[in-house]
Amino acid sequence: MDLSQEIAKRKTFAIISHPDAGKTTLTEKLLLYGGAIQLAGAVKAKRGRASAVSDWMEIERERGISITSSVLQFPYRGLKMNLLDTPGHADFSEDTYRTLHAADGAVMLLDCAKGVEAQTKKLFRVCRQRKLPIFTFVNKMDRPGREPFELIGEVEHVLGIGVYPITWPMYRGGTFRGVYHRTSKKVYLFDDKRTSSQLGGAEMAAVKVTGLDDPLLETELEQEGYARLREESELLDAAGDAFDEKKFLAGDVSPMFFGSAMNNFGLEAFLDTFCDLMPPPGAHHSTMGDIPPDGDFSAFVFKIQANMDRAHRDRVAFLRICSGKFERGVKVLQVRTGKEIRLANPTTFLAQERTIVEDGCAGDVVGVFDPGVFEIGDTLTSGKKFSFDPIPSFSPEHFTRVVMVDPMRRKQLKKGLDQLAQEGTIQLYRPHYGREGESILGAVGRLQLEVVQHRLKSEYDVVTRLEPVQIDFARWITRKDGAPVDLAAFARGECGTAALTARDRPVVLFAGEWQLNSARRQFPDLEFEETGAEAGTTLA
Repeated sequence: MDLSQEIAKRKTFAIISHPDAGKTTLTEKLLLYGGAIQLAGAVKAKRGRASAVSDWMEIERERGISITSSVLQFPYRGLKMNLLDTPGHADFSEDTYRTLHAADGAVMLLDCAKGVEAQTKKLFRVCRQRKLPIFTFVNKMDRPGREPFELIGEVEHVLGIGVYPITWPMYRGGTFRGVYHRTSKKVYLFDDKRTSSQLGGAEMAAVKVTGLDDPLLETELEQEGYARLREESELLDAAGDAFDEKKFLAGDVSPMFFGSAMNNFGLEAFLDTFCDLMPPPGAHHSTMGDIPPDGDFSAFVFKIQANMDRAHRDRVAFLRICSGKFERGVKVLQVRTGKEIRLANPTTFLAQERTIVEDGCAGDVVGVFDPGVFEIGDTLTSGKKFSFDPIPSFSPEHFTRVVMVDPMRRKQLKKGLDQLAQEGTIQLYRPHYGREGESILGAVGRLQLEVVQHRLKSEYDVVTRLEPVQIDFARWITRKDGAPVDLAAFARGECGTAALTARDRPVVLFAGEWQLNSARRQFPDLEFEETGAEAGTTLA
């Protein structure tokens, strides 16, 4: 089979949601339907039940939340699905934003009772900026929630995107009993006995597929439920236009689906339609313009993860292949350094479990061993020299000083902080003038700092305490004439704390706007940037 046919089989997407909308549960069930796992786990596992495959960190299993992106690859209907599972918690937005940069589409998950929530809005804006096709899945339909028409109106009003319901919920006596697929004209009835509390949705739901005119349907829904379905389906047909695929691919219209990830209701109808509508990998923009997926090999690093294998203390760089064919052991140009690198032992993932792969193509995500040479955003090519667009990053909002309890663990602390900073888990600053070994951490959310403290103890055997510091924000500094920055001269000005990042880039930490204004007056030859000099552009 030729390269273009292989690329057409790839579906690379992310799931976005507010915390507790059921994102990790939905991820597990997609793996179940894809045959990647035989029994879906629960986010907060009870005795005798498996915990979620995508939550592989110990702290994730303890707290029942996702705190780092997972790469999950599985087959479905002859296609190769690359699912990028992302944290829902707002404190880990930066990891989610980087992962969305590697996706070709997104599934927006909504709680049927809560609708559009704060974190959903933020992540949706990123998808719109990248013009990603967006699917909407309304979850938890087995629980009391808002009316479907009300949810459609909220998505259109709050997010400013058109909505086309492809599946529609059916009820019997107020109980969710299945969905009607409006384009295929099929009705999916669910056997609620097969998905009882004893099974907990761990197995695939039994489904009866019938049509709207099947007499069985009126019996199953009873007269009131059947009349409601007929009335609402006719209203939808009369009120809306046909589904516009061009608007969907441009990110202007979202197909909507209803179901319950916990009980597997509505997932099969959603997944089949998703495979039909989700586009294959397209062109990626670069300094040379758009790079088509069937050209020479190219990729970029969107994630670095240390200690996935605790026994070997390894580091893995995750590559999104943008174009061409990837082969094990291929030599590529690392554009940032101008060096040639051999990509040995590439792996694909099912969360923590890995499999060595011999090849891949545009749309695939592979992990390669990182001896400490990769940075997030690195472009790799086997053809012409160019760089893909930079990956967005945030300016930290919370700062703290790290103090180790045991002074004999200084070397381990430095290694741990350096590796976690290179992952993008936190931003690390070492004051130009200060106590030897002093480190200040910057994070978007406070929970990130707790995670760092937990990982330092569990992965590097370093116990630390976090002390408050008088810092409100950071600014990267460069000279307007391009000359090197003299941090010693800056430190004498007493206008903020001069420091170096984990990559030895100059930064100043300020206690308030007044201090930044003083620095601008005293050093008119310097540029003070929110993030650009460190890691790409910043999102408003």
